[in-house]
Amino acid sequence: MDFLKELKGSKAYTFHSHTEFCDGRATMEAFAREVVARGFTHYGFSPHCPLPIVSPCNMRWSDVGRYLAEIERIKGEYGDRCRFYASMEVDYLGDEFGPSTPEIQVLPLDYVIGSVHFVPNRLGRMVDVDGRFESFRRKMRDYFDDDIRYVCETFYRQSERMVEAGGFDIIGHFDKIGQNASYFRPGIEEEPWYQELVNSLIEKIVSHNAAHPERPLTVEINTKAYADHNGRLFPHPRHWERLRGAGVPLIVNSDAHVPALIDASRGIAFGMLGQ
Repeated sequence: MDFLKELKGSKAYTFHSHTEFCDGRATMEAFAREVVARGFTHYGFSPHCPLPIVSPCNMRWSDVGRYLAEIERIKGEYGDRCRFYASMEVDYLGDEFGPSTPEIQVLPLDYVIGSVHFVPNRLGRMVDVDGRFESFRRKMRDYFDDDIRYVCETFYRQSERMVEAGGFDIIGHFDKIGQNASYFRPGIEEEPWYQELVNSLIEKIVSHNAAHPERPLTVEINTKAYADHNGRLFPHPRHWERLRGAGVPLIVNSDAHVPALIDASRGIAFGMLGQ
């Protein structure tokens, strides 16, 4: 992601967004118009990638060509006012599928976001633990026997394996499980075992960057949940200084699913970063 160096302190960017090709609620054209109207200079489209399992939130393999063609059309129409980038947010499902999978690596993408949304239960079924808490609570009962520690430990274990496997540039909302876990069991993020899980993942990111300076991981500060979830940011601000002290690049992404929210709460995050 050499183009990040071009930002030079700019805030007129975001590299995480979802449109009609996955679970977004507007067309890429509508996003592009809003991006240009707001004076953004760098903007990345990042639909949830196609998966080998059924997921209503992810794009289909049959739509990949159309998505890439639409990126090129938008670049041709609006590229003189903003640089647009083709990306995907790629789910890590385990050894069988993730950002480093060959079918992802051969795609002509400018960068890849690696994220964990699915956790395998003890029977090996992949369960989406993202989304609304009402759904999460039902899944805890139906698939995990209400074992929240198992879910958290597996989420972070999946995240560490994703970092080890590589093949991506930005790690998405890396402690997002904390949101639903905290609703399920208030105070869980203050428990020592949980904090150790987060610390271990951070160490894995730092070690990865030391070993791979040619393709270091960038950590996004994801602002999507801030307005609706009591000022929630991913990762939690308590981790920012440790990441910055270790030289891990940070960017602020809105993870918008509608054009009106492409800049939502990003100013707050930039302020907290002292920028």
